[in-house]
Amino acid sequence: MSSTDRTRQIAVTLAEIFCILGTLVGVGVIGTRVEESAGGALAADATLLAPAGPAFSIWSVVYLGLAAYTVWQWLPRGGSSELAQRTGWWVAASMVLNATWLLVTQQGWVWFSVFVIALLLLVLARLALELAAMRDGAGDAVGTWIVRATVGLYLGWVAVATLANVAAAVADSGLDFTRGVAAVAAAVVALVVVTALAAGLMRAEPTRWGVAIAAVWGLSWLAVGRFTDEPRSSLVGATALVAAVVIAATAVTLTLRTKGDVRSA
Repeated sequence: MSSTDRTRQIAVTLAEIFCILGTLVGVGVIGTRVEESAGGALAADATLLAPAGPAFSIWSVVYLGLAAYTVWQWLPRGGSSELAQRTGWWVAASMVLNATWLLVTQQGWVWFSVFVIALLLLVLARLALELAAMRDGAGDAVGTWIVRATVGLYLGWVAVATLANVAAAVADSGLDFTRGVAAVAAAVVALVVVTALAAGLMRAEPTRWGVAIAAVWGLSWLAVGRFTDEPRSSLVGATALVAAVVIAATAVTLTLRTKGDVRSA
């Protein structure tokens, strides 16, 4: 194993430790819970684009995947593999940005948190492209499964969360994003944007279904929030459900098209 591989392994591990510390802050173990930070700007009832509370349980799966990746890349077969070499630094960057976002929200810097989560979205999109360029998974079935599942879920959820974060920042700036025709119209447009974004991200085949599952999960809980909790909006809730169906249908269509292309090749 080269010194470059060892350096990357250590960097990923340090990033994982930083991510764990950031998570402990975000869940309130050693800090303020995210939904209570920044004056409640990121709470489930703060804006029309905030998913209901249970939606955030997806983080447990993502964090488990990141921990599994960290362990895997120390294994003999993982550390020097092409898969680790092409994804390690990007995974590390995603964990650092994740923890940074949690720490930034503790300070109430909501607009800066938008910048951080946008960077995280870009990093995860690059990871998806890296995986798409490795159709055979570099010969490591376990590592490939861990990375594809984790990155897919991570990317799909962050795509939804980014729009929710923007809405929180707008509301934190003093604009009412909970009621009124303008707020509802803006929320509907935002849902159209996130649907288009998810559809574009799903073109990367290895992470397609992870993105679809996470996006559908987030949008479904957003709909639940708008139907059952404040701020209520049947139109936004219905739009979120339609968006979830469109994303699921897009994933099926792209998968069938990919299989058709393989058969005809």
